[in-house]
Amino acid sequence: MANSKSALKRLRSAERRQLRNRMFRGRARTAVKKARRLMDAGHPEESREAVRAAVVALDKAAQKGIIHKNKAARQKSRLMRRLNQIETERAA
Repeated sequence: MANSKSALKRLRSAERRQLRNRMFRGRARTAVKKARRLMDAGHPEESREAVRAAVVALDKAAQKGIIHKNKAARQKSRLMRRLNQIETERAA
């Protein structure tokens, strides 16, 4: 346990940040999972909207420094690549 007043304040601040980070990270993860589930189920319109929501959630998390910007870019790229693959298969 912390001894000084500043260390106690650091603990309180870290706890607040942890809760805030968990919220944004959870939103991003949920959005990505929902998009993947819809793509697996074969719903092109709903999956397009879900991918758009996932991209926004990932961008917000990366902007706030909760996840690394390269990780957000990698996940967005994989989602978009998979969505485009599904849409081209549907068109063919």
